[in-house]
Amino acid sequence: MEPQTVVGPILIHGGARHGPAVRYGSWVSIPFKALNLSPELLDVVAQLGYESPSPIQAAAIPILLDGNDVIGQSQTGSGKTAAFGLPILQRVDLQKRQVQALVLCPTRELSAQVAREMRKLARAHAGLSVVELVGGAPSRPQRDAMERGVHLAIGTPGRVLDHLERGFLDVSDLRTVVLDEADRMLDMGFGDEVTRILSLLPDDRQTALFSATFPPTIESISLKHQRNAHRITVETPEDELDNIQQLQLETGPKERVHALAWLLQQNPHESALVFCNFKATVADVVDRLAAAGLSVDRLDGDLDQFHRDQVLARFRNGSVRILVATDVAGRGLDVKDLDLVINLELPDQPEIYVHRIGRTGRAGKKGLAISLSRGPDDARMKSASEVTGQRIPFIDRSDELTPGLHAILRDLAAPAEMATILISGGRKDRIRPGDIVGALTGKAGNLSGGQVGKIEVQDRLSYVAVSRPAARAATQQLNAGRIKNKRFRATLVG
Repeated sequence: MEPQTVVGPILIHGGARHGPAVRYGSWVSIPFKALNLSPELLDVVAQLGYESPSPIQAAAIPILLDGNDVIGQSQTGSGKTAAFGLPILQRVDLQKRQVQALVLCPTRELSAQVAREMRKLARAHAGLSVVELVGGAPSRPQRDAMERGVHLAIGTPGRVLDHLERGFLDVSDLRTVVLDEADRMLDMGFGDEVTRILSLLPDDRQTALFSATFPPTIESISLKHQRNAHRITVETPEDELDNIQQLQLETGPKERVHALAWLLQQNPHESALVFCNFKATVADVVDRLAAAGLSVDRLDGDLDQFHRDQVLARFRNGSVRILVATDVAGRGLDVKDLDLVINLELPDQPEIYVHRIGRTGRAGKKGLAISLSRGPDDARMKSASEVTGQRIPFIDRSDELTPGLHAILRDLAAPAEMATILISGGRKDRIRPGDIVGALTGKAGNLSGGQVGKIEVQDRLSYVAVSRPAARAATQQLNAGRIKNKRFRATLVG
């Protein structure tokens, strides 16, 4: 069977047991109007400033609109939400207040992100109701929303399954189910819940899996729960990696922390992201660097959502300069102007390598990615070189000229220039960044504008970076004063 034809890109097809495959090697820009979207959705797309669809959008939208199952493999940040969101919105029946589409996400953070994007895309769909079914939030309001009637449910596997099995989530009118970040969902141990959820949904539904990688577990789910799925693989164009200098350093397993410290010393950086394969490695590295006085924190699967959000906010605003992460925890991580990525442990899949190094070198800026390898015969680095289309040279390090680990750590030991204050109010309290700046620098404030850094306002919480020497006084000032004539609790979180 020939692959589905999609306007625009050059297609290379290959066999797939579960259906035709569409592979994107190069990309030709096309307009959204070529994708058979409704005039209302085309207007919304134009209002949002989207000039042309991304490759995953151009490939997936026509196939989904035709009612076919899809496996979409592309990098995080490639526009997957609109790729499945626009077809869902085009097919939704607003007169029927029943759940017609279900989107499963691995984390509360991603669920909220998808819900926000769907609401933006649905600005022309008056009356569309979206419910977020996530753990860590009260169950009763979610049940009440479903009793009133919703069109779209977005949530995490555990809470969605709980509502399904207790009869609160009615899926009798479900048309489409989407597994977003499917590989990460399975890596986080949600395989049993996902399988159970899929078994409880109508047989005649449309099933879409979107994933950054395509491990055997994804193929297994596809074979069991999809029908003649169209597989779309969007490869990262080589020119997108041109701004990233890739290097490798030959290192033995027992020398990795020493090598890491040396690389951090030799490559001045405002922010560095260090990838490991295992949580135990993350914990060991963070403990050793933190004990030496470096500005470092961890991001792994053991963190709950609140602390994950806090760590990410601190890393984005410069209160933490070095972040050590696993792939599962680091998926979706987007940090502006990230200087340096280090692969302390190399991944087995070259696609994951591309995802890791793609965190740097964004928006036309230069980036640096360094990997610790076993040497010239390391098959993982050979695969990385092949998939990126670049030669990855070795760093020349003369051991007799390399200082000892303790000497390097002493040189690196320094706190970040900024500290983070957590405020117990956010968007739903009508707080805006300007309100926080005013509370810190206005008549009642003692800070100058230059002492206030990045501000992130979330639904019920806000994070503000302030100059570290002024952080304690700024926290006291916020607790003693008001923001928009209301009192909010401020906590210095590091």
